[in-house]
Amino acid sequence: MSLEAKIMDHMKEAMKAKDSVALEALRAIKSAIILAKTEAGAGDGLSEDQEIKMLQRLVKMRKDSATIFTEQNRPDLAEPELAQIAVIEKFLPAQLSEEEVEAIIAKIIAETGASGIASMGKVMGLASAQIGGQAEGKVISGIVKKLLV
Repeated sequence: MSLEAKIMDHMKEAMKAKDSVALEALRAIKSAIILAKTEAGAGDGLSEDQEIKMLQRLVKMRKDSATIFTEQNRPDLAEPELAQIAVIEKFLPAQLSEEEVEAIIAKIIAETGASGIASMGKVMGLASAQIGGQAEGKVISGIVKKLLV
């Protein structure tokens, strides 16, 4: 079942349950899918990798908003953002722990013989391709820096 079909099913359930937070998050995902499909050169559909990146982008936007609202002492605005994150994350693959990411990156560094911060780009590319949507880029970057220094 495609992501778009899953979203439609969940939207129907959210409408029946009158869950406005979930409905808002699901509508945001559907909107992002439609925008991605209508972009120039998008082809006939989204790949699974593109769907994951899109969902991660939506989660990141909401995390950033929640952080700003919290800093401005606006929990009334931060709470819906955090609730929407939980809804969107249901459609993402299970996230790896930092220890698991570190083990994968250490293996990549050992295989490539990378050393020093100059090799960071090469290691980041391989790590991002291998880990995929199972960890945030910020986490991967931090671990790569830590292991290469």
